[in-house]
Amino acid sequence: MGSNHKLTASLVMASRFENIEVAERTLLDLCRRAVCKADEEYWLLTALREALANAVRHGNRQNPDHVVRVFFTIENSTATIRVEDEGDGFDPADVPDPTTPENLLRPSGRGIFYMRQFMNRVEFGPTPTGGTAVVMARDLDQPDSGRS
Repeated sequence: MGSNHKLTASLVMASRFENIEVAERTLLDLCRRAVCKADEEYWLLTALREALANAVRHGNRQNPDHVVRVFFTIENSTATIRVEDEGDGFDPADVPDPTTPENLLRPSGRGIFYMRQFMNRVEFGPTPTGGTAVVMARDLDQPDSGRS
């Protein structure tokens, strides 16, 4: 993708786990148009899945009357994903580290850990309406020359 191209997409979805697939397909379409490498697609999709699952489960508490907003941008060899929920917000510092011995068998905290492993930058903050926004960015490698 040339440095002057910018690809964007946004979604507003009911807070349901079934809608995660819609967001994944949207991101995959952007990645294909930007000629991302297959491994980059994998890391981006995995981080997106974790952020969306957290927004639905923890942020919106699986209330389908709440929405999740997703914004995608691929520009200047950087992919940025913003996921917003309508929950009460949280402090990411309060989430237990899943790599410490006492937390190895606990299922909680892994989503944020994975997002931070797969993306170059992950930031949490409040939305204007009081929910949580997670903004994740990954610097992309040069595209595969074999993909069309």
